[in-house]
Amino acid sequence: MLPRLSLPGFSGRRRFDTLSEQEILALAISSEEEDGQIYATYAAQLRPEFPDSAAVFDGMAAEESEHRRMLIETYRSRFGDLVLPIRREHVADFYHRKPVWLVQNLGLERIREEAADMERQARDFYVAAASRATDAATRKLLGDLAMAEAGHIHSAQSLTEENLPEDRREEEDLAARRQFVLTWVQPGLAGLMDGSVSTLAPIFATAFATEDPWTTFLVGLSASVGAGISMGFTEAAHDDGKISGRGSPIKRGIASGVMTAIGGLGHALPYLIPNFWTATAIAFAVVFFELWAIAWIQNRFMETPFARAAFQVVLGGALVLAAGIIIGGA
Repeated sequence: MLPRLSLPGFSGRRRFDTLSEQEILALAISSEEEDGQIYATYAAQLRPEFPDSAAVFDGMAAEESEHRRMLIETYRSRFGDLVLPIRREHVADFYHRKPVWLVQNLGLERIREEAADMERQARDFYVAAASRATDAATRKLLGDLAMAEAGHIHSAQSLTEENLPEDRREEEDLAARRQFVLTWVQPGLAGLMDGSVSTLAPIFATAFATEDPWTTFLVGLSASVGAGISMGFTEAAHDDGKISGRGSPIKRGIASGVMTAIGGLGHALPYLIPNFWTATAIAFAVVFFELWAIAWIQNRFMETPFARAAFQVVLGGALVLAAGIIIGGA
């Protein structure tokens, strides 16, 4: 709840328990203003693809704006028109917002989780602050703020029910899952298949031709890294995602390139073991695991029947593996 505590004299920031009621109220005003801006940013990010969820965050931004207006009225009635310029970063033990709203293409579910955390953080902080306040007026003020933050949570739930009924939420969740599959899973799966299967022949051909673990490892390392770089650049360059809707080419390139390299390195790394037959036995076991992992991913995310996925992947991998062994042993 209070993620960062600073020692006096080291950060130049005030501790919450040293703030006056005027400063606490000013801090609450600036916090409500920032949260409203964050919700408005979320709404803008979601509006093109998830208009119903964007409407929820528009409503939450409006709620924050209204609470800010009420706080300002209270502040003016007690302390005048000049609101002290105190913000979260000026207080050592106040909660901090992670700048996730600056991230483009932030997932729908991640945004919902961050918003829920924002409301809980604010509520929990005011509850904790009220429990340790000794001044009656300050305790009442903090208690009122805690109740206001709890009200925000209920308001968010009401706004969600009003603007995002269950059927529309299911549609948006399905669209978000589809985007995740297109941007990360599909390129990553293609890379894993390419790295795992295409490197079988050169690695095991080298292994059975030389029976030298170190040479085999070097061939496997070069093949895996080279294939990863090639697949990554190919995925990123051939489709910018604007027409296909497959998402950021950089993300897809990273997913494809990294998973390609991992797929090849899986059965290359065992050849760091000096004993050839021990390394080969472990490499065979790794290949078996890789092929079944590919079949599981196809079944889990691409909805391919597991039996069909396993048959296709295992058969293809076995043929490539056999080709490598036969060529290497010739």
